[in-house]
Amino acid sequence: MGETEQRPTAGSRLGAQENAGISTLEHGQKPPMTPPGKLVSIKIQMLDDTQETFDIPQRAPGKVLHDAVCNHLNLVEGDYFGLEFPDHKKMMVWLDLLKPVMKQIRRPKHVVVKFVVKFFPPDHAQLQEELTRYLFALQVKQDLAQGRLTCNDTSTALLLSHIVQSEIGDFDETIDREHLAKNKYIPHQEALEDKIMEFHRNHMGQTPAESDFQLLEIARRLEMYGIRLHPAKDREGTKINLAVANTGILVFQGHTKINAFNWAKVRKLSFKRKRFLIKLRPDVNSSFQDTLEFLMASRDFCKSFWKICVEHHAFFRLFEEPKPKPKPVLFSRGSSFRFSGRTQKQVLDYVKEGGHKKVQFERKHSKIHSIRSLTAQPSEQHTEVPKQSARAYGDNNDAAAVQSCRQGKELKASTEDTGQHKSPSLKKSPKEGRKVDGAVVSTVEEEEEPAKDRMQQNRPQSQQPSTGSLTGSPHLSELSINSQGGPSVANMTLSPNLSPDAKQSSPLVSPLLNDPSCIRADDEEEVKRKRFPTEKAYFMAKEVATTERTYLKDLEVITSWFQSAVSKEDCMPETLKNLIFSNFEPLHKFHTGFLKEIEQRLVLWEGRSNAQIKGDYQRIGDVMLKNIQSMKQLTVHLRKHNEILMELENGIKNSRKLETFCRDFELQKVCYLPLNTFLLRPLHRLMHYKQIMERLCKHYPPSHIDFRDSRAALAEISEMVAQLHGNMIKMENFQKLHELKKDLIGMDNLVIPGREFIRLGSLSKLSGKGLQQRMFFLFNDILLYTSRGLTASNQFKVHGHLPLYGMTMEESEEEWGVPHCLTLRGQHQSIVVAASTRAEMDKWTEDIQMAIDLAEKSSGPAPELLASSPPDNKSPDETTVDQESEDDLSASRTSLERQSPHRGNTTVHVCWHRNTSVSMIDFSVAVEKILSLSVTVPPYLLD
Repeated sequence: MGETEQRPTAGSRLGAQENAGISTLEHGQKPPMTPPGKLVSIKIQMLDDTQETFDIPQRAPGKVLHDAVCNHLNLVEGDYFGLEFPDHKKMMVWLDLLKPVMKQIRRPKHVVVKFVVKFFPPDHAQLQEELTRYLFALQVKQDLAQGRLTCNDTSTALLLSHIVQSEIGDFDETIDREHLAKNKYIPHQEALEDKIMEFHRNHMGQTPAESDFQLLEIARRLEMYGIRLHPAKDREGTKINLAVANTGILVFQGHTKINAFNWAKVRKLSFKRKRFLIKLRPDVNSSFQDTLEFLMASRDFCKSFWKICVEHHAFFRLFEEPKPKPKPVLFSRGSSFRFSGRTQKQVLDYVKEGGHKKVQFERKHSKIHSIRSLTAQPSEQHTEVPKQSARAYGDNNDAAAVQSCRQGKELKASTEDTGQHKSPSLKKSPKEGRKVDGAVVSTVEEEEEPAKDRMQQNRPQSQQPSTGSLTGSPHLSELSINSQGGPSVANMTLSPNLSPDAKQSSPLVSPLLNDPSCIRADDEEEVKRKRFPTEKAYFMAKEVATTERTYLKDLEVITSWFQSAVSKEDCMPETLKNLIFSNFEPLHKFHTGFLKEIEQRLVLWEGRSNAQIKGDYQRIGDVMLKNIQSMKQLTVHLRKHNEILMELENGIKNSRKLETFCRDFELQKVCYLPLNTFLLRPLHRLMHYKQIMERLCKHYPPSHIDFRDSRAALAEISEMVAQLHGNMIKMENFQKLHELKKDLIGMDNLVIPGREFIRLGSLSKLSGKGLQQRMFFLFNDILLYTSRGLTASNQFKVHGHLPLYGMTMEESEEEWGVPHCLTLRGQHQSIVVAASTRAEMDKWTEDIQMAIDLAEKSSGPAPELLASSPPDNKSPDETTVDQESEDDLSASRTSLERQSPHRGNTTVHVCWHRNTSVSMIDFSVAVEKILSLSVTVPPYLLD
């Protein structure tokens, strides 16, 4: 009688093993006893904007509150999240997990603590749990609403379309307009509603879990994803913003990133009053060292940002939690702050090693979605979001439950009713459910292959009693406190009581949406019947569709965005306009229809219509054969692309206005690659078709119904590729020369007839001051060596060249005592270079020898090749001021002096920073391996 009735959590009703999140204690250790005392109520605002109240002891550290929230959500990967609150100066700070909560939150009655994402990993695929990805999706939704995640209108509409798909299901114009009218995701949403609905139309059949996955896939590629700006000033007093990410510390001017300091380059972070200091590691070939200084608004603001940086570095870079430093006997110097919790590696290892039980179940985002998405495929990726209501229904009360489901009213149940009634399972599984407080809980699983069933049945089902008492109306899930991860009942009671202003039911967890009695038996059979196929051929067809969608967007950059911009500016000759758009518009029109055919075939393949009775639809070869044969009529347009590329570059060369226009267009986010790269996409797409058909023919046995069409399609596309391969090689070389021209200073005539690019990369050149890093560029006639300049665009200045005609090469490690060393002897000078590894040396040796042989076979260097050489031919021992200026000035650089309009993300800059090299063959291989950003193929199905 005197015992408190314990109610099952959402996870326990679904058969999930109760856990206390992730403990940072070593194996065998017990958590420290929580000091007894008066309980204090803390209000926590969840990511779905609902509020929960947690009662904790006054002396409890922040970790107790953080663990309580994670247990409340049954969240395993809780280390990615944090608690944020306004301090006494109204500045948002993170809750320190080691310090007592009451020493940080002075007036808990007047403070609402926010549970938000704290650490954003570089790839959301690292998030193992579906619940974690769902919470990340809620964070993205919140950042869009608050204006933190800024992007162009197209990206915004695409993000919102995935959010709408996850909430209301498949596209319906009437329901979409009603939903968008009631829900304002961003300010001024009305202007984007048509575009949101247009994108939503393409997400047919996408489950909520898939929508979350696609939402995070798009969001993580945005520059402002996970970024929290902190205002500051540099040494010159220029207003900037600092931010910290998984890669390091970022510098923004407005919302444009102008610099980044990778963790590998940072030696020390510190602050002195209002000054935030970044000490960088010296370069390999320099004894100088950078110390960057930024001025922030106050000491507290500066210290808060320093703490965030320390936590991000520890979480993403360390293998385990740093151990606390021993306390000094007499005097303490500096801050004693340290990162508390598990690192990302520890979290990944914990989840991968099976430290929890994975349960599959359906989630219902809203009433509309629960009715419309019964035919959608439940996600098979880890655990879905536990949004089951805490209230249970009686087994004999089906009629009342169905009636309430129709009326849309919430059932009220007291704690006494909870103990008397049983919670029915959504779906019977092969495993028996376990009892929790008198309620039989069954796991919700799909009927999979027998082997998979046996594997799941052999998993241990440890049962752990809950020690937390619950009152009030739950929102995301009930609070569950595991006996291993939290304080004992004798010392602590966590009761999440709802505040008066938060008693309305959360839209995410209405009991009506999760009541199994609302799901008919035929609906359950429909869910079981309409599962995604698992054949390898299906995923190849899916790859065609997703990459085709991306390719169509690439074409739209030319046919839509570039054409629209050109029409507004009188900067391009009419002949050039007609040449470009008359050859690209037919391609866009054809591939739009091609994509529709592929998507229709996939719908039939996935079984989302009554086409099963019509017979043969589970193949893709016939669609590919039909369209590849039609595509051959477009060969005349594809042959013109080489001419388009050359004419466009000539127009840019002869017209300053057109050059400025194209440069400004490339800086827009819609043009996410150099403009001439999009001109190469149609020819590269043919290579991708050929690869897919080769894999498909290799997969099918000769007796397969689709083998003949697939083989015929492969023959057709192979013929097209062979016809256009010469044009593609010329265009790739021409495009690469123009790309390098933008990165080089002192080589005006780099692009000339007959010159071919072979390799570029970083080598160390031996000079009077020792080995110094230089960028080398190998062509079929000349070898250039450069160093990175101190200009605003970080271009590379040409310091010298060696003609390949008459050059000799020999290894000279013993002569100079430098590993991986080569001596290159030209007709007038010699240089000594060293590679970083033996493999790099072998690559350079092979390519240089090949280029020398080709030069020898020719009749000697052409006059125009020699005329393009830089004027300053320096001997190997010359070391002038401009050569070494980079080292001499490195200590005085500031953040703004390094800004680049292209943000230093070209191939040359990547090779410089990574001290490696790439060849033209590498670029060709990379093109063949390109996949769509949205393609999701199971790893075990890839070749």
